[in-house]
Amino acid sequence: MTEIRAACSPGEVRIAVTDHDTLLDVALWRPGCPDGLEDWHVVRVQRAAPALGGAFVLLEDGQSGFLATRDALIEGTLIAARVSRSAQNGKGLRLRRADMPAEAPSAPKLLERGPTPLDELADRYRDAPIFVDDPGIAAKLPARLRTRLQRCQQAFDGALEADFDSLGSSEADLGLLTASFFPTPALIAIDLDSTGAPDFKGNVAAFPDLARQIRLRNLSGTILIDPAGVKTRKRPALVAFLREALSDDPLKPEVLGATPSGLLELTRPRRRPPLHELLSSPQGQALSILRTILREDRPGQTLTASISLITALESDPEALADFTSRRARAFTLVLDPNVSPASWSLS
Repeated sequence: MTEIRAACSPGEVRIAVTDHDTLLDVALWRPGCPDGLEDWHVVRVQRAAPALGGAFVLLEDGQSGFLATRDALIEGTLIAARVSRSAQNGKGLRLRRADMPAEAPSAPKLLERGPTPLDELADRYRDAPIFVDDPGIAAKLPARLRTRLQRCQQAFDGALEADFDSLGSSEADLGLLTASFFPTPALIAIDLDSTGAPDFKGNVAAFPDLARQIRLRNLSGTILIDPAGVKTRKRPALVAFLREALSDDPLKPEVLGATPSGLLELTRPRRRPPLHELLSSPQGQALSILRTILREDRPGQTLTASISLITALESDPEALADFTSRRARAFTLVLDPNVSPASWSLS
């Protein structure tokens, strides 16, 4: 039976779609810091950039983005747009043209939020019940989904926690092979390796698990895969098998073929940030700290941490309020500029 399980903690909802013991999809939703995908805005044109195929625009909150359009735009004018790609990989929001509202505002304005990651998965798995361990989440969901909510004490059991946490690792077990993931600003490199004697059939057998890891980790953009133990001249024959393994991916990645050096190349559309970026960001680390304190019931009222961690927590007052409510006692943040970015202590 397919289920959607939403584990709620301060500032974050970890979402897993399961079919018995198999993990089908995952997502992270941060209500206090949404990624903005499909948000509807009125934006101001800052600078036209026809050579880049669009213009740089300004949003209500002061954030800038790039609007992809072939239309000639006049700097300073207001236009409507929707976010087509969240900020990620060091790059800002990407937007596309949208319809102007009937009553146009006189300044940049957020008109409507796009669907949350939980909304998106609920629409993808329309018959799956949604198990949540925090009744407050119902108020943040559209009314059409509330009839599918089922309250539970704990959305993630130990096995599901382990499966979700494993996606933060730079390696994945594919059975006969091991995949190592190397994200860079330009592309994602995946190295397939084995301690045994890998061959053509071993790579083909590993491709379904590899495709699943790409989907679960939400790897996107250009992806290069280095097969294990297959001669360069034979690698183009792997392309059809990789394409078949990726055929069920809802983002419809395109397998481009094998490079002259024998790397398998594919592209997967960028929409929401990849999981590794969400987990390793200051926001991800900060929310993980709050979850750890609650799970381990650590004593102390003062959290001392680096500039990046404290700044991330202060940018999400909703997460801090939820954390303080769950602990039922006061909580103070102290910034220490002398500690490493990931360092923290509770006293």
